[in-house]
Amino acid sequence: MDVRFLGGAREVGRSAVLVNDSLLLDFGLLTAEPPLFPVETPSPEAVVVSHGHLDHVGSVPALLSGRDRPPIHWTPPTRDLATTLGRDTLKLHGGTYACPFSENDLKRVTEVSETHGYREPFEAAGHEVTFYTAGHIPGSAHVLVDDGETRLLYAGDFHTDDQRLVSGTAARPDADAVICESTYADVTHEDRGTLEARFAERVRTTLWEGGTVVVPAFAIGRTQELLLVCEAYDIPCYVDGMGQEVTDALLRYPEFLRDADALRRAKSHARYVTGRDGQRRRIAEQPAAIVTTSGMLSGGPAMTYVPAVAGDPTNRITLTGYQVAGTPGRDLVETGSARLDGRHVTASARVEQYDFSAHADREGLRSFLAPYEGTPVLVVHGDRCDGFAAELRADGHDATAPALGEEVAV
Repeated sequence: MDVRFLGGAREVGRSAVLVNDSLLLDFGLLTAEPPLFPVETPSPEAVVVSHGHLDHVGSVPALLSGRDRPPIHWTPPTRDLATTLGRDTLKLHGGTYACPFSENDLKRVTEVSETHGYREPFEAAGHEVTFYTAGHIPGSAHVLVDDGETRLLYAGDFHTDDQRLVSGTAARPDADAVICESTYADVTHEDRGTLEARFAERVRTTLWEGGTVVVPAFAIGRTQELLLVCEAYDIPCYVDGMGQEVTDALLRYPEFLRDADALRRAKSHARYVTGRDGQRRRIAEQPAAIVTTSGMLSGGPAMTYVPAVAGDPTNRITLTGYQVAGTPGRDLVETGSARLDGRHVTASARVEQYDFSAHADREGLRSFLAPYEGTPVLVVHGDRCDGFAAELRADGHDATAPALGEEVAV
């Protein structure tokens, strides 16, 4: 089996893996200024998407801009999330370099879409493919690809611990080679209960002091997780941005959620923001917790909220996820200032970052890979893929970190 890495190798973002020149696994983008896309746009016979995050699915409609119409295989939630992201990208960046596809391309996605559940094998480009729950976000999947000679496990993004939104993955299918993410390979996550309690205590303290807490969050997965936390700790909150639409979409697939009733309660507990008639600015002037996109401060309603609260040290800006190098969120965490929507913003407000990660940490990655000792492991999707691969080799794994554009035979 030949595997070529068109993105996501020795970097976080734009994941894209071409198998046997015919089957494409993911086709994302890297959120930066400007955004980066896979190094090549292939013409695959079929596409399989692991989950509905921008860095794995954001460029998929561009595959349909020519004459080719490859089928796209995914779980039902991933299909809906991908089309939601596509519409948002067109709304924000349509007709510019930041959007590599047109409205017609996005419409074609629904025409070639084929959905599958977990552990239901299907055929794609002459390969047998099976999804296994990945524990990352609703609908996320490990992808097992069998070409009749080799079984390749593509572990896109995954978590081995339970979250409020989804349960951790326990799937370890037999495989002859593994492609494994490494986003948090050098991190040990704090106990989630301890983390939640500290988050809740600081939010409550800020509100009691009369301040406002802006909680930038990824629309898919993180927003819903934080709404569940706010409901559990009885923190009054608003929710703004695409996270509203995503929450409604995920509730249509209760079988992909850990506790659909809990998410329904969390939605009822939060107040949706319409954004009409200066509503956002009024909310930003009152003691409130506001869960809003985007998670890396690269767009969305956060462009209104963060500048509005940044000048007051009573307020708090609470980042809740991974911040890619070069994004405004990373700049704000590291320097206390960032360029937001063309404006330079310096924060007097308290800036914090919490590790509400939906990725496996160092221990989780190693526990996932433990059954695959002696099996070739290709380390991707991380800031230090080479280093983690070297650590795995020292522990007896056959691990390497392929370079961007490299082709590997497994």
